[in-house]
Amino acid sequence: MVMADADKIFFNKIITGDETWCFACDPRNKVTDSEWACGTSSGPKKLKFQSSRIKTTLIIFFDSQDVVHKEFVPEGKTVNAEFYRGAMDRLLKRIRRVRSAAFCCRDFFLLNDSAPAHKAPSVCQFFTQKVLQPFITPRTPQIYLCQTIFCSPS
Repeated sequence: MVMADADKIFFNKIITGDETWCFACDPRNKVTDSEWACGTSSGPKKLKFQSSRIKTTLIIFFDSQDVVHKEFVPEGKTVNAEFYRGAMDRLLKRIRRVRSAAFCCRDFFLLNDSAPAHKAPSVCQFFTQKVLQPFITPRTPQIYLCQTIFCSPS
C-alpha cells in the first residue's frame, strides 16, 4: 500500500489477469437461428438452442482502461509453466503494442495469483530476463486475490 500512497495513479498501472473455464457457443442471434421451410409453411421456425459440450479455458488480462490481451487455451492443452511462459511472452508483446509508453519505461505492474504455473522457476526466470522482478504482496482482506506483482526494479 506504500506504493499506492506514493503514486496516485498506481492502480491505473496494474495489469491483471486470470484463467476461466467457458463453453464454446455459436454467437448467432435469433434472426439467423431461424430456418425457413417450404413456401407453403407459416414462416421461420426457431431452432432449439443446445448447450455446447466443448469446454475451453480463456486467459484474459486487463487494466483500468480495457482488455489488454486475451487468448483461448488450445483444446487438449493445460496451463502449465511452459504454456504460461508463452502466454506471458504474448502478453508483453501486446503491452508493447497497446500500452507502448508504459512498456518502454516499464511503468506497469503485472498482477498474478499464486497458481503453480505462475510462480514456476522458468516463469520467474522469464520475467527476470524481461527486467521484471517478482514482488510478493501480503494477504489482506483488501487484496485477497493479489499474491504476486511483477514490476520493474527500482
